[in-house]
Amino acid sequence: MVAQSLSSLLQRSTIDDHEEVLHSCEAALANSRSDVNAQYIKTIALLKLDRYGEALRVIEDGGDALKKRASLEYAYSLYKVGQLDQALDTLTKSSGGRGAQHLEAQVSYRAEQFRRAAGLYEQLSQDKEAHRHEENDLSINSWATDAQLQWKGESQYVRHERPSREDLESFETTFNAACLTIAKGALPQGEVLLNRAKNICQTSEDLTPEERAAELLPITVQNLYVLIRLGKTEEAEALLKEISVDNIPELSTKKIAQNNIVLARQTATNPFILYKSLNSTPDPTNNDRLFDFQANALLGNSHAADLLVQKYDGMIRSTAKALSKSPCPSTEASTNLQAVYNAAGHAQGQDGAKALKKILPLLERRPKDIGLLLTVVQLHVNAGNTTSAITVMERSLRSLEESISEADQDARFNPGLLSALISLYQLEGRKLQIRSTLKAAASYWQKKPEAPASLLQAAATSLLHSDDKSDLAKAGDIFRSLHQQDPADQVAIAGYVASQATLDYSQVESQLDRLPSVSDLTADVDVSVLESAGIMPSASLAAAAFAKARKRTAADKEGGATKRVRHSRMPKNYDEAKKPDPERWLPLRDRSSYRPKGKKGKQRAAERTQGGVVNESLDSSQQKASAAGGGGGGSSNKNKKKKGKR
Repeated sequence: MVAQSLSSLLQRSTIDDHEEVLHSCEAALANSRSDVNAQYIKTIALLKLDRYGEALRVIEDGGDALKKRASLEYAYSLYKVGQLDQALDTLTKSSGGRGAQHLEAQVSYRAEQFRRAAGLYEQLSQDKEAHRHEENDLSINSWATDAQLQWKGESQYVRHERPSREDLESFETTFNAACLTIAKGALPQGEVLLNRAKNICQTSEDLTPEERAAELLPITVQNLYVLIRLGKTEEAEALLKEISVDNIPELSTKKIAQNNIVLARQTATNPFILYKSLNSTPDPTNNDRLFDFQANALLGNSHAADLLVQKYDGMIRSTAKALSKSPCPSTEASTNLQAVYNAAGHAQGQDGAKALKKILPLLERRPKDIGLLLTVVQLHVNAGNTTSAITVMERSLRSLEESISEADQDARFNPGLLSALISLYQLEGRKLQIRSTLKAAASYWQKKPEAPASLLQAAATSLLHSDDKSDLAKAGDIFRSLHQQDPADQVAIAGYVASQATLDYSQVESQLDRLPSVSDLTADVDVSVLESAGIMPSASLAAAAFAKARKRTAADKEGGATKRVRHSRMPKNYDEAKKPDPERWLPLRDRSSYRPKGKKGKQRAAERTQGGVVNESLDSSQQKASAAGGGGGGSSNKNKKKKGKR
């Protein structure tokens, strides 16, 4: 009976008539609920009809037998409803062959495990015979994965550099190459590639008008983003006519398009209209949700609009709820962004010292909140108080260091957090603190399987400037480990040679041949240009020269613009055409124009003038008497009686 039902089912099924297949399966399962074949075909029919939730329920109700047979369909259903972790777990346990690898790569991409997805696409591309008919799809997906790796900040794992001629023949590959270029920050080149992808799509004969319109939407939305970033306002406004938000089926694309349209139209003049426009589109969910870097940008726009309409209390509650669900400390961008806007809500639109007064108590209660910590540090730096910023940061890092939690230790030595601290140290010239901080971080990360190479390289380079032999030995160990990870790393080889040359030259003598010669390094250096350009001064000399240039000398002040004096400050009967007396600041008797009146006045002036002409007509006795008289107690009064009280 079951065999006859399945036979009639298969005879009546067609490629396009999935509803009929579904009805036949229902009729077969009405007689036997445990018919695995009917359940399996029903699952496929539901998947063809995009009814993924129902397909998932059929598989789960069918038990282990159906899950084993329909493992690939089960994983695909989980993927389409957004249960990505469970889908990956199912694919790991299954042996579905090449199809399962494709699905695993797609699920990994959607779960933002881009390195895993890139590795899977690389494996699929190795089999040249099997991927002959998949070459275009693999190229499209690998370009998209590299773009996401670049957006996530993992550029060291990006495989593609620039698109080939074959890549530019397909609008999908060209569009993904444009996305990678935009992620690298090369916006003009990205705009060129987007226009090429748009032209290829518009002239494609393989697409129906409906398919062409659907493919052009994401290209146009991405182009709008680039035009806004480049400041091409008029071109962005002209492009708005090609975008109809209501006709975009995917909620994620619709949300991004709505945000870009609002920014292009510059509705910020009325914050309430801006707030309403940004929140007019529902948030995407399940498999259509935004990637992290997209969600963070839109979250920032939404909270910025909250601040503009003064929804401080609501923003504090929403961000506090999100922070309560996240671990603390966290190095995730989304979590720290919530912390920043939580602090902004407490500041209530204030800045500087007033904002710090309200935010510092929050940091005392949440010393491990990295987003809040960096907000306080930024406010101190903006106020020019670098010392307080360093103090606050060291206090929070000390609380993390005292913890026994591995997550706290990872946050304590996070490369991004340490780079902020080192930048503050550099502003104050604290070279010893920089060296000790990098040395401690290198000691910590060397014990980890995936140590950040950039941090280890910076730490080893800093230790090369130390006079301590133990620091040089530590630098040599770090450079040696970096060289083992990447034998082609010239910086690691040079650093190892520099660290060991003064300790044990015989250990590095064999490595000298692997370094480029001085003539090769200076082959393209034009000495005459360097001589004409001069030698760039050090930072301290440049600062001193700048400070000296800021000071105005008296000659500069006389030659420069004169300061305008108010009329009430002018002397009486002041005449601008008359040149002022240059001796007006001297006492009256010291001026060259001074002429004493009377005989006694002239005599006193002559006696008072030092270095003046001596009157030769006076004899020596007169001069002596004059000198004696000038002392205040002459001998002529010796014999006089003193007057006393009677």
